[in-house]
Amino acid sequence: MNADLRDLYQEVVLDHGRRPRNFRSMEGASAQSVGFNPLCGDKLTLFLHCEGDIVRDVSFQGSGCAISTASASLLTETVKGKPRHEVEALLAAFIEMLTGTEKSDPTRLGKLAVFSGVKDFPVRVKCATLAWRTLEAALDGGAGEVSTE
Repeated sequence: MNADLRDLYQEVVLDHGRRPRNFRSMEGASAQSVGFNPLCGDKLTLFLHCEGDIVRDVSFQGSGCAISTASASLLTETVKGKPRHEVEALLAAFIEMLTGTEKSDPTRLGKLAVFSGVKDFPVRVKCATLAWRTLEAALDGGAGEVSTE
């Protein structure tokens, strides 16, 4: 991670970690799922309100580290208003950026690129991907609890 991206990462993670966006429960959610990282105890519930193929609203509640909270917060900002196929493509690209073996281009993910350096810290990868794995489960119907283990 270059120095500019590292500085941005710290700024964005601190900002979203301290003031998470869309941090609320959602009545009338069309789907929800619970994610848990037993390694560090991060736990969140992700709520979706979809109309047809569009994710009209998304929110989350729970507790976790700054990386986990910032990732969930940025997820909500990024996927709101997008069609399901775009959300699924973002989800796959984000997971690939953090867990893939090939070098991916993080700039195609916009603000989410700030998490590209997390790949260098394997213990933190599960913190950053928790909300995304939970989103994946919610899109698939949300049954049960998603674990990073």
